[in-house]
Amino acid sequence: MPDLSPFLWILVLAVTAGAASIQGLVGVGYGMVAVPVLALISPALVPVPQLLTVIPLTVLMAWGEGSDIDFRGVGWLLGGRIPGAVIGVSLLAIATQRFLDLFIGVVVLLAVVVLARGLTVRISPLSQFGAGVASGATSLVASIGGPPTALLYSGERAATIRSTLAAVFTIGVIFTIAVRVVTGNVAESDLRVSAVLLPGVFLGWFASTRLKEKLPQNRVRASVLVIAAVAAIGLLVRGVLG
Repeated sequence: MPDLSPFLWILVLAVTAGAASIQGLVGVGYGMVAVPVLALISPALVPVPQLLTVIPLTVLMAWGEGSDIDFRGVGWLLGGRIPGAVIGVSLLAIATQRFLDLFIGVVVLLAVVVLARGLTVRISPLSQFGAGVASGATSLVASIGGPPTALLYSGERAATIRSTLAAVFTIGVIFTIAVRVVTGNVAESDLRVSAVLLPGVFLGWFASTRLKEKLPQNRVRASVLVIAAVAAIGLLVRGVLG
Protein backbone atom coordinates (compact mmCIF):
# COMPACT_ATOMS: atom_id res chain seq x y z
CA MET A 1 0.00 0.00 0.00
CA PRO A 2 1.61 3.31 -1.03
CA ASP A 3 2.20 5.89 1.70
CA LEU A 4 0.47 8.93 0.22
CA SER A 5 -0.77 12.17 1.74
CA PRO A 6 -4.53 12.77 2.07
CA PHE A 7 -4.33 15.25 -0.81
CA LEU A 8 -2.73 12.68 -3.11
CA TRP A 9 -5.33 10.06 -2.18
CA ILE A 10 -8.08 12.54 -3.07
CA LEU A 11 -6.30 13.17 -6.37
CA VAL A 12 -6.07 9.41 -6.98
CA LEU A 13 -9.82 9.01 -6.41
CA ALA A 14 -10.55 11.98 -8.68
CA VAL A 15 -8.45 10.51 -11.49
CA THR A 16 -10.15 7.13 -11.00
CA ALA A 17 -13.62 8.70 -11.10
CA GLY A 18 -12.74 10.69 -14.21
CA ALA A 19 -11.35 7.63 -16.00
CA ALA A 20 -14.41 5.55 -15.03
CA SER A 21 -16.78 8.23 -16.31
CA ILE A 22 -14.92 8.32 -19.65
CA GLN A 23 -15.29 4.56 -20.00
CA GLY A 24 -18.95 4.81 -19.08
CA LEU A 25 -19.49 7.43 -21.79
CA VAL A 26 -17.39 6.04 -24.63
CA GLY A 27 -16.95 2.36 -23.78
CA VAL A 28 -13.21 2.49 -23.24
CA GLY A 29 -10.70 4.62 -21.39
CA TYR A 30 -10.54 3.54 -17.75
CA GLY A 31 -7.19 1.78 -17.85
CA MET A 32 -5.88 3.95 -20.67
CA VAL A 33 -6.34 7.14 -18.66
CA ALA A 34 -5.89 5.92 -15.09
CA VAL A 35 -2.80 3.73 -15.49
CA PRO A 36 -0.40 6.32 -16.99
CA VAL A 37 -1.57 9.12 -14.69
CA LEU A 38 -1.60 7.12 -11.45
CA ALA A 39 1.78 5.59 -12.29
CA LEU A 40 3.23 9.10 -12.06
CA ILE A 41 1.86 9.42 -8.52
CA SER A 42 3.03 5.99 -7.35
CA PRO A 43 3.95 2.81 -9.27
CA ALA A 44 2.22 0.84 -6.49
CA LEU A 45 -1.15 2.14 -7.71
CA VAL A 46 -0.94 0.32 -11.07
CA PRO A 47 -1.56 -1.78 -13.10
CA VAL A 48 -3.30 -4.66 -11.27
CA PRO A 49 -5.71 -2.47 -9.23
CA GLN A 50 -7.17 -1.16 -12.50
CA LEU A 51 -7.77 -4.72 -13.68
CA LEU A 52 -9.56 -5.55 -10.43
CA THR A 53 -11.69 -2.41 -10.20
CA VAL A 54 -12.77 -2.29 -13.84
CA ILE A 55 -14.85 -5.47 -13.39
CA PRO A 56 -17.73 -3.89 -11.40
CA LEU A 57 -17.68 -0.97 -13.85
CA THR A 58 -18.01 -3.15 -16.95
CA VAL A 59 -20.66 -5.36 -15.32
CA LEU A 60 -22.80 -2.28 -14.64
CA MET A 61 -22.26 -1.03 -18.20
CA ALA A 62 -23.13 -4.36 -19.84
CA TRP A 63 -26.21 -4.75 -17.65
CA GLY A 64 -27.45 -1.25 -18.43
CA GLU A 65 -27.27 -1.63 -22.25
CA GLY A 66 -27.46 -5.40 -22.60
CA SER A 67 -29.87 -5.31 -25.55
CA ASP A 68 -27.21 -3.61 -27.71
CA ILE A 69 -24.44 -6.18 -27.14
CA ASP A 70 -23.00 -7.83 -30.26
CA PHE A 71 -23.04 -11.31 -28.74
CA ARG A 72 -21.56 -13.03 -31.79
CA GLY A 73 -18.69 -10.56 -31.79
CA VAL A 74 -18.14 -11.10 -28.07
CA GLY A 75 -17.56 -14.81 -28.73
CA TRP A 76 -14.90 -14.19 -31.38
CA LEU A 77 -13.20 -11.46 -29.35
CA LEU A 78 -13.03 -13.64 -26.25
CA GLY A 79 -11.76 -16.55 -28.32
CA GLY A 80 -8.89 -14.38 -29.44
CA ARG A 81 -7.99 -13.31 -25.92
CA ILE A 82 -6.93 -16.85 -25.00
CA PRO A 83 -3.99 -17.08 -27.44
CA GLY A 84 -3.44 -13.38 -26.79
CA ALA A 85 -2.87 -14.09 -23.10
CA VAL A 86 -0.38 -16.82 -24.00
CA ILE A 87 1.47 -14.33 -26.20
CA GLY A 88 1.41 -11.81 -23.36
CA VAL A 89 2.91 -14.25 -20.87
CA SER A 90 5.62 -15.15 -23.39
CA LEU A 91 6.42 -11.50 -24.00
CA LEU A 92 6.72 -10.83 -20.27
CA ALA A 93 9.23 -13.67 -20.07
CA ILE A 94 11.50 -12.60 -22.94
CA ALA A 95 11.19 -8.80 -23.20
CA THR A 96 11.65 -5.87 -20.85
CA GLN A 97 8.64 -3.85 -19.75
CA ARG A 98 10.22 -0.77 -21.32
CA PHE A 99 10.46 -2.43 -24.74
CA LEU A 100 6.87 -3.67 -24.51
CA ASP A 101 5.57 -0.22 -23.55
CA LEU A 102 7.35 1.35 -26.51
CA PHE A 103 6.27 -1.35 -28.95
CA ILE A 104 2.58 -1.33 -27.94
CA GLY A 105 2.54 2.47 -27.86
CA VAL A 106 3.89 2.75 -31.40
CA VAL A 107 1.52 0.13 -32.81
CA VAL A 108 -1.58 1.68 -31.21
CA LEU A 109 -0.58 5.20 -32.26
CA LEU A 110 -0.07 4.07 -35.87
CA ALA A 111 -3.50 2.42 -35.82
CA VAL A 112 -5.08 5.64 -34.54
CA VAL A 113 -3.42 7.68 -37.29
CA VAL A 114 -4.58 5.28 -40.01
CA LEU A 115 -8.19 5.19 -38.73
CA ALA A 116 -8.26 8.96 -38.23
CA ARG A 117 -7.53 9.35 -41.95
CA GLY A 118 -10.83 7.68 -42.74
CA LEU A 119 -9.99 3.99 -43.00
CA THR A 120 -12.57 1.67 -41.50
CA VAL A 121 -11.98 -1.96 -40.58
CA ARG A 122 -14.72 -4.34 -41.66
CA ILE A 123 -16.08 -6.22 -38.68
CA SER A 124 -15.87 -9.95 -39.36
CA PRO A 125 -15.04 -13.08 -37.35
CA LEU A 126 -11.41 -12.79 -38.52
CA SER A 127 -11.00 -9.14 -37.54
CA GLN A 128 -12.80 -9.75 -34.23
CA PHE A 129 -10.58 -12.71 -33.42
CA GLY A 130 -7.48 -10.70 -34.35
CA ALA A 131 -8.58 -7.79 -32.16
CA GLY A 132 -9.16 -10.27 -29.34
CA VAL A 133 -5.62 -11.64 -29.68
CA ALA A 134 -4.14 -8.14 -29.60
CA SER A 135 -6.36 -7.12 -26.70
CA GLY A 136 -5.48 -10.21 -24.67
CA ALA A 137 -1.75 -9.65 -25.13
CA THR A 138 -1.75 -5.92 -24.37
CA SER A 139 -4.08 -6.37 -21.39
CA LEU A 140 -1.75 -8.89 -19.79
CA VAL A 141 1.41 -6.94 -20.59
CA ALA A 142 0.30 -3.37 -19.87
CA SER A 143 -3.22 -3.64 -18.37
CA ILE A 144 -4.40 -1.58 -21.35
CA GLY A 145 -6.33 -3.97 -23.55
CA GLY A 146 -8.98 -1.58 -24.82
CA PRO A 147 -7.46 0.01 -27.96
CA PRO A 148 -7.57 -3.00 -30.33
CA THR A 149 -11.24 -3.75 -29.64
CA ALA A 150 -12.29 -0.12 -29.40
CA LEU A 151 -10.64 0.77 -32.70
CA LEU A 152 -12.38 -2.16 -34.41
CA TYR A 153 -15.82 -1.00 -33.20
CA SER A 154 -15.17 2.74 -33.48
CA GLY A 155 -17.63 3.12 -36.37
CA GLU A 156 -20.55 1.39 -34.64
CA ARG A 157 -23.41 2.91 -32.63
CA ALA A 158 -22.40 4.34 -29.27
CA ALA A 159 -24.57 1.90 -27.30
CA THR A 160 -23.15 -1.06 -29.24
CA ILE A 161 -19.58 0.11 -28.57
CA ARG A 162 -20.18 0.58 -24.85
CA SER A 163 -22.13 -2.62 -24.22
CA THR A 164 -20.06 -4.95 -26.41
CA LEU A 165 -16.75 -3.72 -25.05
CA ALA A 166 -18.13 -3.96 -21.51
CA ALA A 167 -19.12 -7.60 -22.02
CA VAL A 168 -15.74 -8.44 -23.55
CA PHE A 169 -13.81 -6.61 -20.84
CA THR A 170 -15.75 -8.25 -18.02
CA ILE A 171 -14.95 -11.80 -19.10
CA GLY A 172 -11.57 -10.98 -20.61
CA VAL A 173 -10.29 -9.14 -17.55
CA ILE A 174 -11.38 -11.97 -15.26
CA PHE A 175 -9.35 -14.32 -17.46
CA THR A 176 -6.36 -11.95 -17.39
CA ILE A 177 -6.51 -11.70 -13.60
CA ALA A 178 -6.65 -15.50 -13.33
CA VAL A 179 -3.51 -15.77 -15.47
CA ARG A 180 -1.77 -13.16 -13.32
CA VAL A 181 -2.75 -14.99 -10.13
CA VAL A 182 -1.44 -18.32 -11.46
CA THR A 183 1.81 -16.70 -12.56
CA GLY A 184 2.22 -14.87 -9.23
CA ASN A 185 1.64 -11.35 -10.55
CA VAL A 186 -1.05 -10.22 -8.07
CA ALA A 187 0.04 -8.96 -4.64
CA GLU A 188 -1.91 -8.37 -1.43
CA SER A 189 -1.19 -4.65 -1.74
CA ASP A 190 -3.03 -4.67 -5.07
CA LEU A 191 -6.20 -5.81 -3.28
CA ARG A 192 -5.90 -3.03 -0.72
CA VAL A 193 -5.38 -0.35 -3.36
CA SER A 194 -8.36 -1.72 -5.31
CA ALA A 195 -10.62 -1.39 -2.27
CA VAL A 196 -9.63 2.26 -1.91
CA LEU A 197 -10.25 2.97 -5.61
CA LEU A 198 -13.74 1.43 -5.77
CA PRO A 199 -15.65 4.53 -4.52
CA GLY A 200 -14.08 6.52 -7.35
CA VAL A 201 -15.13 3.88 -9.87
CA PHE A 202 -18.77 3.93 -8.73
CA LEU A 203 -18.81 7.74 -8.68
CA GLY A 204 -17.50 7.84 -12.25
CA TRP A 205 -20.05 5.29 -13.44
CA PHE A 206 -22.91 7.23 -11.84
CA ALA A 207 -21.76 10.43 -13.53
CA SER A 208 -21.60 8.68 -16.92
CA THR A 209 -25.20 7.47 -16.64
CA ARG A 210 -26.29 11.11 -16.35
CA LEU A 211 -24.12 12.35 -19.21
CA LYS A 212 -24.03 9.65 -21.91
CA GLU A 213 -27.31 10.65 -23.56
CA LYS A 214 -25.83 14.12 -24.11
CA LEU A 215 -22.82 12.78 -26.05
CA PRO A 216 -23.55 13.11 -29.79
CA GLN A 217 -23.12 9.92 -31.84
CA ASN A 218 -20.67 11.58 -34.22
CA ARG A 219 -18.32 12.36 -31.35
CA VAL A 220 -18.05 8.79 -30.10
CA ARG A 221 -15.63 7.67 -32.84
CA ALA A 222 -13.49 10.77 -32.33
CA SER A 223 -13.47 10.17 -28.58
CA VAL A 224 -12.34 6.56 -29.03
CA LEU A 225 -9.47 7.66 -31.29
CA VAL A 226 -8.39 10.41 -28.91
CA ILE A 227 -8.44 8.11 -25.87
CA ALA A 228 -6.51 5.42 -27.70
CA ALA A 229 -3.94 8.02 -28.77
CA VAL A 230 -3.61 9.23 -25.17
CA ALA A 231 -3.04 5.66 -24.03
CA ALA A 232 -0.38 5.12 -26.69
CA ILE A 233 1.42 8.33 -25.80
CA GLY A 234 1.27 7.40 -22.12
CA LEU A 235 2.94 4.06 -22.85
CA LEU A 236 5.60 5.77 -24.98
CA VAL A 237 6.35 8.25 -22.20
CA ARG A 238 6.55 5.43 -19.66
CA GLY A 239 8.83 3.49 -21.98
CA VAL A 240 11.14 6.46 -22.58
CA LEU A 241 11.33 7.37 -18.90
CA GLY A 242 11.89 3.73 -18.01
